[in-house]
Amino acid sequence: MVPQLSEAVMDTIADALVETGYIVLSDTLPTSVCEQLLQTSKNATWDDFRPAAIGRGGEQQLVDSIRSDQIRWLSEQRSADKQYLDLMTQLREGLNKRLYMGLFDFESHYAIYQPGAFYQKHSDVLQGSRNRILTSVLFLNHDWRAEHAGELVVYDEQDNKLETISPEFGKWVVFLSERFPHEVLPTTVNRYSIAGWFRVSNANHGF
Repeated sequence: MVPQLSEAVMDTIADALVETGYIVLSDTLPTSVCEQLLQTSKNATWDDFRPAAIGRGGEQQLVDSIRSDQIRWLSEQRSADKQYLDLMTQLREGLNKRLYMGLFDFESHYAIYQPGAFYQKHSDVLQGSRNRILTSVLFLNHDWRAEHAGELVVYDEQDNKLETISPEFGKWVVFLSERFPHEVLPTTVNRYSIAGWFRVSNANHGF
């Protein structure tokens, strides 16, 4: 059976984006899909991952004083990845229907933060581009404890801290990319997640 996002879930996300610009959900995506994604991440070799860069295209550079996670882009050729990407397609179409956001595609990667790894406060909107409109972060960590740290900290546009989110298994965060700077605090154990961005074809969108 193909995993499905319910109309009620998409309504909830759309309402939150209008009211506050972000939402934190728990146990919303199918547990079986999350488990497969975690196993895919754990079963990969380190050769499959690479140090995460900042910037885009020819301007990409490795700056481990800013971020030190390892990433692997999702591919429809892998079963677990395809199931997740199909769910994100459902969300994209559902939000376009409800909010006329003009989202046209989604890019996403696994991220592994090894002990000590972090990502300093940043915006997901790349310099010189506004095509990343909506950010999605899914956490894949069982039995996460406070001493593991590695929280996602979300700020508003005035640099006020809005929320500190523990990266517990199945927790899913969706927010407007332009409005919420955020950071990943250093972790003390391996931390698994999937980060993704819904994009528009240009800066002219209806939302």
